Amino acid sequence: MYDTLRDRICLLDYPPGTRLSEVELAAEFGTSRTPLRRVLARLEDEGLLTSRHGVGTIVTDLDMEEMARTYALREELADLVGRLDPVPPGAKDLADLDTFLSRGEALRRAPEARTFARLNMDFFAFGLRFTANAPLRDVSERLYYRTARIWLHRVPELDLSEEIAIFLSEMTESARALRAGDTRAAALIRRAHISMCRQRLLTGDGGLCPPALRASPQDT
Repeated sequence: MYDTLRDRICLLDYPPGTRLSEVELAAEFGTSRTPLRRVLARLEDEGLLTSRHGVGTIVTDLDMEEMARTYALREELADLVGRLDPVPPGAKDLADLDTFLSRGEALRRAPEARTFARLNMDFFAFGLRFTANAPLRDVSERLYYRTARIWLHRVPELDLSEEIAIFLSEMTESARALRAGDTRAAALIRRAHISMCRQRLLTGDGGLCPPALRASPQDT
């Protein structure tokens, strides 16, 4: 239930400003409202939902200034993934790399925004395999999903084919590093691409996106 709701928020099935009905969600998942409320509280703690008295549970807006700070921290954490308790890639990891590259090539031939977003999410989770530091994995995951919605929100302003080519380049470079057993290099590649992504998504003419580009319930 948690994974499903988080994915719906990050893939903009629930755009910013959407009110979630506990009654409808409990019926959909066939559960009582008590475990559902625990899930909603967890998503609220992670910054994806907010509770408003008299209104209910609402999907949070995209505050670009907050996102910029979160991206900056994600860059630092990406570096730490390569240095704290590194885990060398195994045979399954290398096989999964081939699958990721195949998915990337298929996406390049037939660009589609939602498929791209899903591939990005899956590849992020794959990258966390290479540290055994559980707190680092937890914080990295929380911050990733806090920023995951930005790309789909901004995709009308971007060149989708170019974005896919950039991401495929990241996966290819990462695969080369991991096949050499160099998790540190793979982490640095990830950090560099997070930095470039931050520049493309959050800046324009050298400055942060103006408040008008922040999502609001009216935008949806």
